[in-house]
Amino acid sequence: MNSSIGNWKHTVLYLTLIISLLYFIESLISHKLHINHNKIHLKRSPNLPLRFRDDGTFKILQVADMHFGMGIITRCRDVLDSEFDYCSDLNTTRFLRRMIEAERPDLIAFTGDNIFGSSTTDAAESLLEAIGPAIEYGIPWAAILGNHDQESTLNREELMTFLSLLDFSVSQINPLVEDDSDQTKGGAMRLIDGFGNYRLRVYGAPGSVLANSTVFDLFFFDSGDREIVQGKRTYGWIKESQLRWLQDTSKQGHNQRILGNPPALAFFHIPILEVRDLWYTPFIGKFQEGVACSIVQSAVLQTFVSLGNVKAAFMGHDHVNDFCGNLKGIWFCYGGGFGYHAYGRPNWHRRARVIEAKLGKGRDTWTGIELIKTWKRLDDEDLSKIDEQVLWETSDSFLK
Repeated sequence: MNSSIGNWKHTVLYLTLIISLLYFIESLISHKLHINHNKIHLKRSPNLPLRFRDDGTFKILQVADMHFGMGIITRCRDVLDSEFDYCSDLNTTRFLRRMIEAERPDLIAFTGDNIFGSSTTDAAESLLEAIGPAIEYGIPWAAILGNHDQESTLNREELMTFLSLLDFSVSQINPLVEDDSDQTKGGAMRLIDGFGNYRLRVYGAPGSVLANSTVFDLFFFDSGDREIVQGKRTYGWIKESQLRWLQDTSKQGHNQRILGNPPALAFFHIPILEVRDLWYTPFIGKFQEGVACSIVQSAVLQTFVSLGNVKAAFMGHDHVNDFCGNLKGIWFCYGGGFGYHAYGRPNWHRRARVIEAKLGKGRDTWTGIELIKTWKRLDDEDLSKIDEQVLWETSDSFLK
């Protein structure tokens, strides 16, 4: 009898111990097991479509090569010794806020190497912090990838998916198939090289005759990262499938009242091979390092020229180049290094490029674009404005 009572007591103690242990484990991981009853966050979308302002202008801020790492713990590169101890990614964030306050852009274009993958253990977290000011100010923004973004925890497709889902983003993973003759393709993505190839249309000013028409086209391309060509390691380039998409989409969806395609701009990260030739031509800005590009001769320039409406292309990658040069009537412009964790030069101020398009004025309404110009701002005490230039202008707006 005493033996049975003793066994029973041991059983109770044993069960009590197990229950206590299970309760302890549950308390440690309950936040991962329980349903989160907080309000679900839905993407905050910008006011669409993109369109010109009432004053007939549309302004784009290009942010090239932020190279964001992990915030305050990521140190700056190539700054003065006196600046190094207190310089971090937060300087990049501060610069972006200053640019937004000064220029009040209608769109921000992040043109690759937004994060420096090897300097972060969480690509999504770093991207969210890097892009943060655009979201904070509620400004529409578009992003493409450089050659360093994918070097952390997300591949290129995952990066573009994540970017497309963030608040106020107008970024797209890739273009959709646009073929009304095949209803089975609805919502399917076009087979195309890379991730982050897409078109943004900008409509005319409110209340104008072109308020519901595309008057400005913006094309974004994935220029890749690294590839092996004939046994040699080289940078990526814009492929034939991407250029075919550009040619196809340039023919679609324009108001028949407009003569020809509206002016267009292109954005990509890695420059094309022909940009090297600009060393031998007049250019505006600084040409301070060799053009790092693919050894492959792409058909980008030939395609842009054949389309006739691409007026300028904007790129990054080479941080201490910030010039604009003209190839066969098309301007190719560097953004200049923006980020403080990116390589640069001491006493070489980080900088950003601004592009502004202005509509022509008809008898009683805004018409098509008559002027596109650009300038840069330096992250100095005065946010100095430099190298303002006209990229394209016409005396014949589309609907005067």
